[in-house]
Amino acid sequence: MKKTVLAFALGFTLFLGVAGGSAFAKSTLDSTIDGLVGTPYKWAGTSTSGFDCSGFTSYVFDKFGVDLARTSKAQNGQGSAVSKSDLRAGDLVFFNTDGKGISHVGIYIGNNKFAHSASNKGVIKSDLSESYYAKRYVSARRVLGENTFNKVAVD
Repeated sequence: MKKTVLAFALGFTLFLGVAGGSAFAKSTLDSTIDGLVGTPYKWAGTSTSGFDCSGFTSYVFDKFGVDLARTSKAQNGQGSAVSKSDLRAGDLVFFNTDGKGISHVGIYIGNNKFAHSASNKGVIKSDLSESYYAKRYVSARRVLGENTFNKVAVD
């Protein structure tokens, strides 16, 4: 029950930030991500002992009661498309880093920055305008919305 209440509270505050521009809700997302910065990269990793990119996004969204698909390519099929100019904190951003399509995902955190698990650095924050990411940016998806919080599981 405690986990359900926490997930609802975190999810609701993130929703307020996405829908209403609340600085408090954005700080909840920021503090969740800040607590993970520095976590090492681990291929197929899904825990605080190590994350790959989609393991990181899945882990963070799970904290808000949202289930994401396991791979970046599959996550790119969830939610609704968002233009780069309309990005909001909590949106997923996708990149083609291997020349074969969607191969990397991160979480937009505002001010043109996103958090992700980079294979050479682990969980970090980067700028979308960095030439490496700017050249490889493909799309963004919004998976958080009004109905997100009706899906919080009860223990």
